Amino acid sequence: MDRSYFTQIDNYVPVRYNLPMSKRIPEETINEIRTLRQQGWSMPEIRSHTNVGYGTIFRYIKGTSILPEYEKVWFGKRGGSRKRKQKKEIEAKTEAKLIVNNLSIKEKMLFLAALYWGEGSKGYFGLINSDPELISVFVKGLIGSFQVQKESIKISVRVYDDLNKQECLKFWSNITAIPVKDFANMEIIKGKEKGKLPFGMCRVRVSKGGDLLKLIKAINKEVISIFSPRSSMDRTGAS
Repeated sequence: MDRSYFTQIDNYVPVRYNLPMSKRIPEETINEIRTLRQQGWSMPEIRSHTNVGYGTIFRYIKGTSILPEYEKVWFGKRGGSRKRKQKKEIEAKTEAKLIVNNLSIKEKMLFLAALYWGEGSKGYFGLINSDPELISVFVKGLIGSFQVQKESIKISVRVYDDLNKQECLKFWSNITAIPVKDFANMEIIKGKEKGKLPFGMCRVRVSKGGDLLKLIKAINKEVISIFSPRSSMDRTGAS
């Protein structure tokens, strides 16, 4: 081997890249940020006045208390923030109603297919979750939009052994509108999860749901072809 190769290694000096360093703001600006905070200025107001980023402002106002003579001003601004938040929530709710009102059967089926995409089983038709609203929407959607017979929906409950079994069964029966006597089974798991999962988890299956699973998968593939046509082509090529 050419000895010059080793000479190059011995003489190698690592390249030092001159990366931009984060610029420290002047001390007087730091003092001004803290003073403004003591006087009851909000973070957006301080940012607008000093042209300093929120992260930097937060770093320097951390632990800074509002002076007593400015507390009334400060609490008034916080109240204004709450009002603005409430206003935005009302506006969002109004807009959401306009979007969701009078959904067609087709639109509901798309929503349920997306829900199954995120939460459902891939090998058989089944969905398990601890969110009662999600389970309720899914069951009602299966019956109302996909025309699944109520008798074909099989409910199973998975609970930890520190939970009240009868209360859990009654809870999921109310959520799904399916009598406890028609539940498929209850699985009991050793452990304590009462705080996180007060009623355990509910599994929704459809007997002989193979065709329904194929339909939902096909719907999701069509959605992929619209939003991400390249990904759809890749999948086709791979198969």
